[in-house]
Amino acid sequence: MAKKSGGGGCLVLVLVVGLLAFGYYKWQHGSSSAPPEGVDTGGGSGRYVALGDSYTSSPRTGRQAGTPAGCDRSDDNYPHLVAAKLKPAQFADVSCSGATTANLTGSQKTGNGTNPPQLDAVTAETTLVTVGIGGNDVGFFSYASGCATTDQNASPCRDRLTAGGRDQLAERIDATAPKIGAVLDRIHEQAPKAKVVVVGYPTVLPEGAGCWPSLPFGAGDIEYFRGALGKLNKMLEDQADTHRAGYADTATPGKGHDVCSASDKRWVEGLLPASPAAPLHPNARGEQGMADAVLAVLKLP
Repeated sequence: MAKKSGGGGCLVLVLVVGLLAFGYYKWQHGSSSAPPEGVDTGGGSGRYVALGDSYTSSPRTGRQAGTPAGCDRSDDNYPHLVAAKLKPAQFADVSCSGATTANLTGSQKTGNGTNPPQLDAVTAETTLVTVGIGGNDVGFFSYASGCATTDQNASPCRDRLTAGGRDQLAERIDATAPKIGAVLDRIHEQAPKAKVVVVGYPTVLPEGAGCWPSLPFGAGDIEYFRGALGKLNKMLEDQADTHRAGYADTATPGKGHDVCSASDKRWVEGLLPASPAAPLHPNARGEQGMADAVLAVLKLP
């Protein structure tokens, strides 16, 4: 009986260790499981580094934060809101408008100063990294700038970008995937103690045909770009899942807060912003929504 009891104890120990390992694996692979123990950011400890593009830097929503001024980084963007909640010992927001994955490892020239490689801020002491990047690699905004039409049933961008049986946006999303994976691997190498959270893009376009002429894109282009944004977020989530990172879904809570929603509801402004923000970018309300999504992944209220 003593032997049997000892074997049972070993089995329990194996199960407990296995469950703990599974919980760690699930966190690192993008679920909302509790973060691994032994890594603390907040309450006056740890180092939080925020990497990203203009959806992270949040141009025009608040006061200028940090340098260079050309990064259009606001003091009420989601990294600042997350940091205010966590209260880490150190906080570095190095996000920059116009950034691509190349600007995480290489410097970025702006209209007013040069931003050093964003990954330079990620040190061995870093305990939390959020990264919101990829949209500029795909080129959404450069493509969208030529989509305005006087015919609400037209789809000039979809027709051009899918001509000849190719889907150029889908191809660019696929090409960006390994770049995101490489960035996440690099973060883990530089900051082996850090929790890493990939932050997705919020809902920009509504279901249905849109709100022409307030947003002067035809129904076909609205559908096309909405689908492409969904593919981009799915790619980001998949890369987080396979490269030991959490994923903050900002699109789901952002539904109903798109550019066509009421001005007091929307998270993302239209071509003519009604609240301080860059066109087709999150306003302060949207940045708060994104911060809430990150805090939810970190299991904080």
